[in-house]
Amino acid sequence: MKKKHTLSALVENKFGVLARVAGMLSGRGFNIETLNVGPTHDPALSRITATVVADDAALDRCVKALDKLVNVLEVQDFSRDQVDHVARELVLVKVRSSKSTRTEIVEIASLFRAKVVDVAHDALVIEFTGNENKISAFLDLIAPFGIVESARTGAVALRRGKKR
Repeated sequence: MKKKHTLSALVENKFGVLARVAGMLSGRGFNIETLNVGPTHDPALSRITATVVADDAALDRCVKALDKLVNVLEVQDFSRDQVDHVARELVLVKVRSSKSTRTEIVEIASLFRAKVVDVAHDALVIEFTGNENKISAFLDLIAPFGIVESARTGAVALRRGKKR
């Protein structure tokens, strides 16, 4: 049975590492739904977070292959390892607005603790951070106003507590 998995790889911050990780995932037939990479508190390291859909057996092989890649220091499957973790994603959404709808859109954003980051005569740009379910709920509520465009980062995740 296939299900969504959030994989996190701590890697050396070197040229070509992202290409090797993405190539290994796609080469094994995984559709990468989201992919994020960014520096960590240590400038020598980066964290790659990918969301893929796979069955458990295929994912086991994938995690083992990722762990063997040069420059990959640690791989975690937050979805399956029962690891207590925090996962969030960011969405920027441009919503049609008019004088008559602007207040209602801002109220909805406020309920979700989203921020209006740009205001124009005919649209608002809203920034929202949360888990996948909260983002979907937020987008469902503002969709009737007319989403002009949006951009989502996909998930980033960290284990809770002191351990790395």
